[in-house]
Amino acid sequence: MTNTLVSSIEAVNAAIQNHNPFTNDGIVKEQDVWGKGFPDVPTLNAHASNKVFEAIEFVRTSKSSHDKVTSIAITAQKGVGKTHLLSRIRHQLEKEGGALFVYAGGNNYTDLNLVKYQFQRTLADSLSKTGSQKVMQWQEVATAMVNEVKTDNFSTPAELVKRFDQAYIDSLAKNKNLVSLLQRQVIKNKPYADPYVLRAILWTLSETQAPFAIKYLSGEELAQVNADELGLPNLSKTNQDREAEALKNIQQILNLVSFYNPVVICFDEIDVINNSTDDGFPTASIIANFVKILHDTLENSELSQGIVILTVMLSETWRDKVNSMPGGTPDRISKYTQRKPVDLNNVSGDSMVQLVTVWVKDFYRLKNLVPPHPLYPFEESKLREYGKVSKPSVREALRWCADNFKIVQEALPSDPFERFTLAFQRESKADIGDYLENSDLISEALYFGFVTLKGQTLEEVIIEEVTNDVQPKTYHINYINFKIVGNKNRKEVKIGVAVIQSSQVTLTAGLKWLIDYERYDLTRGCLVRSESKIKQMKNHSSAYKLLNELKFVRGGKHVNLIEEEIRPLVAILAVYQKRRNYQLTEEEIFDIISKNKITFNNLLLREILSEPSGDMPQIHEDKEDIGVINDLLNSPSIPPIISETDDSDDDINKL
Repeated sequence: MTNTLVSSIEAVNAAIQNHNPFTNDGIVKEQDVWGKGFPDVPTLNAHASNKVFEAIEFVRTSKSSHDKVTSIAITAQKGVGKTHLLSRIRHQLEKEGGALFVYAGGNNYTDLNLVKYQFQRTLADSLSKTGSQKVMQWQEVATAMVNEVKTDNFSTPAELVKRFDQAYIDSLAKNKNLVSLLQRQVIKNKPYADPYVLRAILWTLSETQAPFAIKYLSGEELAQVNADELGLPNLSKTNQDREAEALKNIQQILNLVSFYNPVVICFDEIDVINNSTDDGFPTASIIANFVKILHDTLENSELSQGIVILTVMLSETWRDKVNSMPGGTPDRISKYTQRKPVDLNNVSGDSMVQLVTVWVKDFYRLKNLVPPHPLYPFEESKLREYGKVSKPSVREALRWCADNFKIVQEALPSDPFERFTLAFQRESKADIGDYLENSDLISEALYFGFVTLKGQTLEEVIIEEVTNDVQPKTYHINYINFKIVGNKNRKEVKIGVAVIQSSQVTLTAGLKWLIDYERYDLTRGCLVRSESKIKQMKNHSSAYKLLNELKFVRGGKHVNLIEEEIRPLVAILAVYQKRRNYQLTEEEIFDIISKNKITFNNLLLREILSEPSGDMPQIHEDKEDIGVINDLLNSPSIPPIISETDDSDDDINKL
């Protein structure tokens, strides 16, 4: 940000007034877990996310089948960032790979008497989401299956998906069935795998059949024609039948999928729904018991990549319900941390600053703005104090930010002159980039300076009028920026001023206008351009010849653009343009400028009005460049010209 031009404070303030990015209170929903999500502070509760990634690596590398399934309980108060943590884990896995991700939010369980069947649907839906290889997670697993039995080159998931349907059609033309062939080969090394689950996973590679294959994997009934095309059984079942079979299906899917990739299963918001079973058991107890069943029944071999089960809940849910459940339930729910849940922390002073930094950075990035400092409009000291004293939850911190994301009007001095002085000092120090290359800004500052001098006598010229509408224009182009109309010794003075800091082409065109006194009704033309740029001109160039004509034939002049003389005029213009922000009126500004002779004493304005001296700057060719050219041309190291019979012609023809 330090190397980027800071946006105008008006634009930044307008963006703040029009939109408050903190108004959503930081409530993370399931779509945020799978979608773009909220800006993340990686250091906030890093101990928890690090523990999860540590567990993933543990189950992946363990040589014991008993360690291939582990679990972690994560606890916190409301709004501390439990779902936000899961979103961080999901997005990191999507970015870097390392595991498949399954999100089972509490809202997925509308009937706790069907919790297993509903989890099967959640499992199938989660694996339909995009993974680290930019395809469905199902397709990542299916690709690993195919690559396991292929004897030629390794295929990426995207490549297989693109050509799978055509390959299947080609196999039928040869009285073969590609899916059946793959199914037979893959299952050879997995004799305990359900052949229909395996077949359905392979079908997810088909762009046309994937939706039906996933519907089968979720436990739902297919239309018979679709079941026949896929070669899958399709018995009509009640929800109670599906619930009875769901656990076996879940086990088959997870055991098969985890052979190729570690799987992270996240049970979230188990305590926010007040549903209960027919027997009166609440959501938290039902989900906790289901996690225990999963832990105890998943049959992973030592070749598996492993499964990590995360259960997220309120601290009091763990304390009052789950921790007192019988049958070793707490041990199964937080196995990896030995029955000690990982508790999330509230926001501290440091993390408050980091939190606001990432949120406002994202805000300004979307608005294509660069603020005066990274935390604007907040102050770092106040953020630290709030975080240190209040120790808020993430949600509370974001609500506080929403209430304080506004422009606080600064108390300005009551005296207009003091307000003007303060404004001038600020605008003089403002970063406006390489403004000496900005001809429009410079001409506007000069024009405004002369406007403040109307009616005054400067360099013996009584300034009567200043206009920036110089006629005639050509295609809306006006190389003469403004005209000063006045009187000197009872003779009319009409000075055309052109500020040209840009290319030689523009300079040449502008000088043609400046010397055409008759067309533009001038008595004198004045070019404003840096002396260094004048010295770069070659004495044979058309611009040089036109400048010579302006000075020695037409009686015009060139005025050197000096930074110390133009910078105050740019600052005064900025004060005038932002006068409402500084609580100044147009009359007050003109009065202060006049009484203090701020523009009257400006040497650049005086030089423009003064009589031409007639001196032409000495311009030479660049001897250094010419010397280099001469040395190169005379150098004996230049290779000889290749003759027409040189053998290298053959090589060129081969290109």
